[in-house]
Amino acid sequence: MSMEAVNKNLYTPNHLTSNRSEGEVEDYLSHHDVTVKGSSVPRPIQHFEECNFPPYIMKKIHEMGFQAPTAIQAQGWPIALSGHDLVAIAKTGSGKTLGYIAPAIVHVNAQRPLRSGEGPIVLVLAPTRELAQQIETVANDFGSATATRVACVFGGAPKGPQVNLLRQGAEIVIATPGRLIDYLEQGTVNLHRTSFLVLDEADRMLDMGFEPQIRKIIGQIRPDRQVLMWSATWPKEVQKLAEDFLVDYVQLNIGSLKPTANHNIVQIVDVCQEYEKDYKLQGLLSQIGSQRTNKTIIFVETKRKADDITRSVRNKGWPAVAIHGNKSQQERDRVLNEFRVGQASILVATDVAARGLDVDDVKFVINYDYPNNCEDYIHRIGRTGRSQATGTAYAFFTPGNARHAKQLVDVLLEANQSVTPALSEMSQKSSLGMYNKPSYGGGGGRGGYGAGGGYKRKNQEDYGARSKSGRWDQQSGGGGGGYTQAGGQRGYGQYY
Repeated sequence: MSMEAVNKNLYTPNHLTSNRSEGEVEDYLSHHDVTVKGSSVPRPIQHFEECNFPPYIMKKIHEMGFQAPTAIQAQGWPIALSGHDLVAIAKTGSGKTLGYIAPAIVHVNAQRPLRSGEGPIVLVLAPTRELAQQIETVANDFGSATATRVACVFGGAPKGPQVNLLRQGAEIVIATPGRLIDYLEQGTVNLHRTSFLVLDEADRMLDMGFEPQIRKIIGQIRPDRQVLMWSATWPKEVQKLAEDFLVDYVQLNIGSLKPTANHNIVQIVDVCQEYEKDYKLQGLLSQIGSQRTNKTIIFVETKRKADDITRSVRNKGWPAVAIHGNKSQQERDRVLNEFRVGQASILVATDVAARGLDVDDVKFVINYDYPNNCEDYIHRIGRTGRSQATGTAYAFFTPGNARHAKQLVDVLLEANQSVTPALSEMSQKSSLGMYNKPSYGGGGGRGGYGAGGGYKRKNQEDYGARSKSGRWDQQSGGGGGGYTQAGGQRGYGQYY
């Protein structure tokens, strides 16, 4: 059966873009740390008007109050609108969601309207329900002017309402891979009309074991589809997926390909023992948790620990809520709403919320348990410092985390952060295979967190006294202290 043609090349360069000299283009790319690999790559825009978006897109952009496109939008929009396959690699908070939603809606409106029983024109795959719902919000906001229908399907929620949405027809479907596979196998939806595919947080989906589902889904989509793959990192697994399913793709990098943290985030690493973490958390919250405006996310390793710490924090008088994989969808939505509106200023989370969670004005992130890899650390702390705002991230780093010390030191140095002698020593010994779990002291880092000594011996804790500067007295065995209150509120976070 022959397939009807797909209109993919929808880009007309603006004269302002075309008339810039090569030097001006190179200066823009260099200034924004943009590198592009590929053939026939259109030039980046520098102003929204240069993209020649339809009026319904421009109207919404102006309503949102955006001043200028982010780097990934400036270069990514012309690439996507030109019909190219694209691999975009950028850190959290780079503006990626609108980077693909705006071209997706333009693509929808350039195709024949859906008929009854036809599946979506645009399919967006995302790793978590939280991210899927945030993408849905952006798609609804920008698609409403053209009555573009959006369906969001994910696990952990009743199937009935989702099935009804799919059967009614939706030009854009946003889905987690597992739930979409269910509906494809049941015949609830088909992908015969899908010509625009987005893989958001591709690295995370592979980390979560979704590769078989992704491959099965792509196998049901027409071969002349357009594919946009978005990822924070560029590991071999993601490269292999791109080579298998993208054709003559353009690779767009914002920043280094090495794991890098947002430079707007002050990173403070407190090298300590496991049993010190509860005490240190209470001390830290006494400084930053007193104001409800100081939204704080505490990341922990297990669901049980999330609940235990939430109870402990609440017993101390701080408004805290927890989110993890055992929560029902209704409960997760309630918890996130309480956190977003400030009813609860502290969110205790497992890594289920580390990616895709997009909440405005998070000022602090606390890694109570250090994650299993450097990439997850970077994504966790990326919950603060969004879109040019500043933020502060703390990490309790124990001898059990020593194998990650070298990578953490590299991340800190790349972001122009201080590295304490304790962390440096741990990194060196771990690299040489000599690490023997010595007793380390407190943290340090840009932003005024005290150097902080440790405890005097294994079974004696002596935390000293805090000085007027907000530091714990190192000579008294203090456990770190003081911080720079960083942050700042950025509107419209859901579009980033």
